[in-house]
Amino acid sequence: MKEECLICKAPLEYLTEDIEMECVICQKKEKSKTWCIKGHYVCNECHMQGIDSMWQVCMNETSKNPVLIIEKLMKLPGCHMHGPEHHIMVGSALLTAYKNAGGDIDLGAALSEMKSRGSKVPGGVCGFWGACGAAISSGMFISIITGSTPLKNKEYSLSNLMTSRSLGAIGETGGARCCKRNSFLAILQAVSFVKENLGIEMETGEIVCSYSPMNNQCIGKRCPFNRINHG
Repeated sequence: MKEECLICKAPLEYLTEDIEMECVICQKKEKSKTWCIKGHYVCNECHMQGIDSMWQVCMNETSKNPVLIIEKLMKLPGCHMHGPEHHIMVGSALLTAYKNAGGDIDLGAALSEMKSRGSKVPGGVCGFWGACGAAISSGMFISIITGSTPLKNKEYSLSNLMTSRSLGAIGETGGARCCKRNSFLAILQAVSFVKENLGIEMETGEIVCSYSPMNNQCIGKRCPFNRINHG
Protein backbone atom coordinates (compact mmCIF):
# COMPACT_ATOMS: atom_id res chain seq x y z
CA MET A 1 0.00 0.00 0.00
CA LYS A 2 1.32 3.42 -0.89
CA GLU A 3 2.32 5.43 2.17
CA GLU A 4 0.53 8.59 3.16
CA CYS A 5 -0.99 8.84 6.65
CA LEU A 6 0.88 6.58 9.08
CA ILE A 7 -2.38 5.80 10.87
CA CYS A 8 -4.89 5.11 8.09
CA LYS A 9 -2.93 5.52 4.81
CA ALA A 10 -5.30 8.27 3.64
CA PRO A 11 -3.81 11.12 1.55
CA LEU A 12 -2.13 13.98 3.38
CA GLU A 13 -3.45 17.51 3.29
CA TYR A 14 -1.13 20.52 3.41
CA LEU A 15 -2.63 23.73 4.78
CA THR A 16 -1.56 27.29 4.04
CA GLU A 17 -1.49 28.30 7.72
CA ASP A 18 -0.60 26.58 10.99
CA ILE A 19 -3.45 25.27 13.10
CA GLU A 20 -3.32 23.54 16.47
CA MET A 21 -3.32 19.77 16.16
CA GLU A 22 -3.05 16.84 18.56
CA CYS A 23 -0.74 13.93 17.78
CA VAL A 24 -2.82 10.75 17.68
CA ILE A 25 0.09 8.76 19.14
CA CYS A 26 1.43 10.85 22.04
CA GLN A 27 -1.45 13.37 22.36
CA LYS A 28 0.98 16.30 22.22
CA LYS A 29 -0.65 19.50 21.00
CA GLU A 30 1.22 21.80 18.66
CA LYS A 31 0.74 23.89 15.54
CA SER A 32 1.27 22.34 12.13
CA LYS A 33 0.22 22.59 8.49
CA THR A 34 0.02 18.86 7.80
CA TRP A 35 -2.55 16.17 8.57
CA CYS A 36 -4.42 13.53 6.64
CA ILE A 37 -7.83 14.10 5.08
CA LYS A 38 -9.39 12.08 7.91
CA GLY A 39 -7.87 14.40 10.51
CA HIS A 40 -4.96 12.30 11.82
CA TYR A 41 -1.83 14.19 12.86
CA VAL A 42 1.49 12.57 13.81
CA CYS A 43 4.20 14.78 15.32
CA ASN A 44 7.81 14.68 14.11
CA GLU A 45 9.03 12.79 17.17
CA CYS A 46 6.45 10.01 16.80
CA HIS A 47 7.06 9.87 13.06
CA MET A 48 10.67 8.96 13.81
CA GLN A 49 10.03 6.27 16.44
CA GLY A 50 12.62 3.52 15.99
CA ILE A 51 15.22 5.74 14.35
CA ASP A 52 17.58 5.32 17.33
CA SER A 53 18.68 1.97 15.88
CA MET A 54 20.36 3.98 13.13
CA TRP A 55 23.29 4.83 15.42
CA GLN A 56 24.32 1.20 15.84
CA VAL A 57 24.00 0.50 12.11
CA CYS A 58 26.35 3.37 11.32
CA MET A 59 28.84 2.49 14.06
CA ASN A 60 29.15 -1.06 12.70
CA GLU A 61 29.35 -0.03 9.04
CA THR A 62 32.58 -0.31 7.03
CA SER A 63 31.42 0.95 3.63
CA LYS A 64 32.76 4.13 2.06
CA ASN A 65 29.57 4.45 0.01
CA PRO A 66 26.96 6.72 1.66
CA VAL A 67 24.28 5.57 -0.80
CA LEU A 68 24.61 1.96 0.37
CA ILE A 69 24.60 3.16 3.96
CA ILE A 70 21.46 5.27 3.67
CA GLU A 71 19.71 2.43 1.86
CA LYS A 72 20.32 0.31 4.97
CA LEU A 73 18.97 3.12 7.15
CA MET A 74 15.89 3.42 4.93
CA LYS A 75 15.00 -0.17 5.85
CA LEU A 76 14.82 0.61 9.57
CA PRO A 77 11.37 0.70 11.23
CA GLY A 78 11.75 4.41 11.97
CA CYS A 79 11.99 5.31 8.29
CA HIS A 80 8.95 5.79 6.08
CA MET A 81 8.50 6.76 2.45
CA HIS A 82 8.52 10.41 3.43
CA GLY A 83 9.35 12.10 6.71
CA PRO A 84 11.76 14.15 8.84
CA GLU A 85 13.86 11.08 9.62
CA HIS A 86 15.62 11.72 6.29
CA HIS A 87 16.93 15.00 7.70
CA ILE A 88 19.04 12.92 10.10
CA MET A 89 19.82 10.00 7.81
CA VAL A 90 21.46 11.92 4.97
CA GLY A 91 24.07 13.48 7.22
CA SER A 92 24.54 10.26 9.20
CA ALA A 93 25.23 8.21 6.08
CA LEU A 94 27.71 10.83 4.89
CA LEU A 95 29.46 11.00 8.26
CA THR A 96 29.83 7.22 8.33
CA ALA A 97 31.18 6.96 4.79
CA TYR A 98 33.48 9.93 5.39
CA LYS A 99 34.95 8.27 8.49
CA ASN A 100 35.42 4.97 6.64
CA ALA A 101 37.11 6.78 3.74
CA GLY A 102 39.74 8.24 6.05
CA GLY A 103 38.03 11.30 7.50
CA ASP A 104 39.35 12.32 10.91
CA ILE A 105 36.24 12.46 13.09
CA ASP A 106 34.86 10.87 16.25
CA LEU A 107 32.00 9.07 14.52
CA GLY A 108 29.93 8.41 17.62
CA ALA A 109 30.03 12.05 18.70
CA ALA A 110 29.40 13.23 15.15
CA LEU A 111 26.34 11.00 14.74
CA SER A 112 24.91 12.23 18.05
CA GLU A 113 25.37 15.82 16.92
CA MET A 114 23.79 15.02 13.56
CA LYS A 115 20.73 13.60 15.28
CA SER A 116 20.49 16.64 17.54
CA ARG A 117 20.64 19.07 14.64
CA GLY A 118 18.67 17.08 12.08
CA SER A 119 15.77 16.35 14.41
CA LYS A 120 15.12 20.10 14.69
CA VAL A 121 14.24 20.32 10.97
CA PRO A 122 10.52 19.46 10.71
CA GLY A 123 8.80 17.59 7.93
CA GLY A 124 7.50 19.53 4.94
CA VAL A 125 10.20 22.20 4.88
CA CYS A 126 10.98 21.40 1.23
CA GLY A 127 7.69 22.99 0.23
CA PHE A 128 7.12 25.45 3.08
CA TRP A 129 10.63 26.84 3.67
CA GLY A 130 12.09 26.47 0.20
CA ALA A 131 14.96 24.41 1.64
CA CYS A 132 14.70 20.62 1.58
CA GLY A 133 15.78 18.94 4.81
CA ALA A 134 17.96 16.48 2.90
CA ALA A 135 19.98 19.40 1.52
CA ILE A 136 20.15 21.02 4.94
CA SER A 137 21.40 17.70 6.32
CA SER A 138 24.25 17.67 3.81
CA GLY A 139 25.21 21.17 4.98
CA MET A 140 25.08 19.99 8.59
CA PHE A 141 27.41 17.16 7.64
CA ILE A 142 30.00 19.63 6.32
CA SER A 143 29.51 21.86 9.35
CA ILE A 144 30.17 18.95 11.72
CA ILE A 145 33.28 17.60 10.01
CA THR A 146 34.82 21.08 9.62
CA GLY A 147 33.83 22.37 13.05
CA SER A 148 31.92 25.29 11.58
CA THR A 149 30.27 27.96 13.72
CA PRO A 150 28.62 31.28 12.82
CA LEU A 151 31.98 32.97 13.51
CA LYS A 152 34.18 30.78 11.31
CA ASN A 153 35.35 31.80 7.82
CA LYS A 154 36.14 28.93 5.45
CA GLU A 155 34.13 26.39 7.44
CA TYR A 156 31.07 28.66 7.38
CA SER A 157 31.48 29.12 3.64
CA LEU A 158 31.82 25.41 2.91
CA SER A 159 28.75 24.50 4.95
CA ASN A 160 26.54 26.97 3.15
CA LEU A 161 27.97 26.12 -0.25
CA MET A 162 27.22 22.46 0.40
CA THR A 163 23.57 23.14 1.21
CA SER A 164 23.34 25.42 -1.81
CA ARG A 165 24.72 22.77 -4.13
CA SER A 166 22.31 20.14 -2.86
CA LEU A 167 19.38 22.54 -3.11
CA GLY A 168 20.37 23.36 -6.68
CA ALA A 169 20.23 19.70 -7.71
CA ILE A 170 16.93 19.18 -5.89
CA GLY A 171 15.37 22.34 -7.32
CA GLU A 172 16.45 21.55 -10.87
CA THR A 173 14.89 18.09 -10.64
CA GLY A 174 11.64 19.61 -9.41
CA GLY A 175 8.66 18.37 -7.44
CA ALA A 176 6.51 16.91 -6.17
CA ARG A 177 8.15 15.70 -2.99
CA CYS A 178 10.21 12.55 -2.68
CA CYS A 179 12.40 12.14 0.39
CA LYS A 180 14.25 9.23 -1.21
CA ARG A 181 15.08 11.09 -4.43
CA ASN A 182 16.18 14.22 -2.58
CA SER A 183 18.31 12.19 -0.17
CA PHE A 184 20.14 10.53 -3.05
CA LEU A 185 20.61 13.87 -4.84
CA ALA A 186 22.05 15.52 -1.72
CA ILE A 187 24.41 12.61 -1.06
CA LEU A 188 25.77 12.59 -4.61
CA GLN A 189 26.43 16.32 -4.41
CA ALA A 190 28.17 15.88 -1.05
CA VAL A 191 30.46 13.12 -2.31
CA SER A 192 31.81 15.28 -5.14
CA PHE A 193 31.94 18.38 -2.90
CA VAL A 194 34.04 16.63 -0.24
CA LYS A 195 36.46 15.29 -2.85
CA GLU A 196 36.90 18.74 -4.36
CA ASN A 197 37.24 20.69 -1.12
CA LEU A 198 38.53 18.27 1.51
CA GLY A 199 40.37 15.63 -0.51
CA ILE A 200 38.48 12.67 0.94
CA GLU A 201 37.09 10.24 -1.66
CA MET A 202 33.93 8.43 -0.75
CA GLU A 203 32.35 5.92 -3.11
CA THR A 204 29.12 5.89 -5.11
CA GLY A 205 27.52 3.66 -7.70
CA GLU A 206 24.46 3.48 -9.91
CA ILE A 207 21.28 4.36 -8.03
CA VAL A 208 18.09 2.68 -9.22
CA CYS A 209 15.04 3.56 -7.15
CA SER A 210 12.89 0.77 -5.74
CA TYR A 211 10.47 3.08 -3.91
CA SER A 212 8.30 4.27 -6.79
CA PRO A 213 5.42 1.85 -5.98
CA MET A 214 5.17 3.39 -2.49
CA ASN A 215 5.17 7.01 -3.64
CA ASN A 216 1.89 8.52 -4.80
CA GLN A 217 3.79 11.58 -6.01
CA CYS A 218 6.52 9.76 -7.98
CA ILE A 219 7.60 11.93 -10.93
CA GLY A 220 8.45 8.91 -13.08
CA LYS A 221 10.98 9.37 -15.84
CA ARG A 222 11.77 12.91 -14.64
CA CYS A 223 13.54 11.29 -11.71
CA PRO A 224 17.20 10.50 -12.48
CA PHE A 225 16.93 7.31 -10.39
CA ASN A 226 13.78 5.91 -12.00
CA ARG A 227 14.16 2.44 -13.52
CA ILE A 228 12.99 3.82 -16.87
CA ASN A 229 16.21 5.81 -17.08
CA HIS A 230 18.39 2.78 -16.34
CA GLY A 231 17.43 0.42 -19.12
